[in-house]
Amino acid sequence: MLAYGESMTTSTHPSVAQVTDAPPQVNAQVLGDTGLQSQVLESNANAKRYHAWLCSMAQPYLGDDPLEIGSGMGDYAQTWLDGGLGRITLTEVDPGRRAVLQQKFRDDPRVRFATVDLDGTAPGDYSSVVSFNVMEHVPDDVAAFTAAFHLLRPGGHLVTLAPAFPALMSEFDRSIGHVRRYTRENIAAKYRGAGFDVVDCRYVNAPGMFAWFAGMRVLRMTPGDGPILRVWDAAVVPVARCIESRLRMPFGQSVLAVGRKPLGERIG
Repeated sequence: MLAYGESMTTSTHPSVAQVTDAPPQVNAQVLGDTGLQSQVLESNANAKRYHAWLCSMAQPYLGDDPLEIGSGMGDYAQTWLDGGLGRITLTEVDPGRRAVLQQKFRDDPRVRFATVDLDGTAPGDYSSVVSFNVMEHVPDDVAAFTAAFHLLRPGGHLVTLAPAFPALMSEFDRSIGHVRRYTRENIAAKYRGAGFDVVDCRYVNAPGMFAWFAGMRVLRMTPGDGPILRVWDAAVVPVARCIESRLRMPFGQSVLAVGRKPLGERIG
């Protein structure tokens, strides 16, 4: 089920989009403290180098008509649009963040909104489906990966960034609504189970894994903006990005998975 259009252009994908009175949402079962989620999104957006690094990972796979699952405050979308992306469809379950998105992109004809049922199998024709730090909130992620498969055109890509390593699960993870952290092996297996060919699957931000363990597991901190984040963004992130562009690390704070829908698959 994809539908929604207020002051923005509605999606026009065949057999996918219909205008309804239902509020736009990603999935009624997406979990977590939405206020805390918004706080973390704002902090991450202020980490400019880290934000740019994450955006660059999805950029090669976006294609001409991507769908973003869980668009937050619209910071990733804005970066991709500023980089020349011609159009994008956004989704967001939280009413407060959805209002921010509507205000931010109300005059941008390149941006559309949709409602996405992550438990369904409605067909679509998107060039990519991108979800950054979303799938760890979804109880049935297997159904969500399968829904993404059906929303893609043949040859389209699913790009997922999610927290890595169950051993790093902290009280903060649980409070923000994380029901899992992934390994490279289990997310790749779930991709294949949904029908994808795995194009790339790797750990991201190796230094961040140690920082997360110390800050979240040991000291029970809550991530936030401040001098520590700014120093980390300025001094550590550029080095990590440089090294990880050349080497595949055996660990990291997050895992990036990219899957491709086989060309032989038909819509519907």
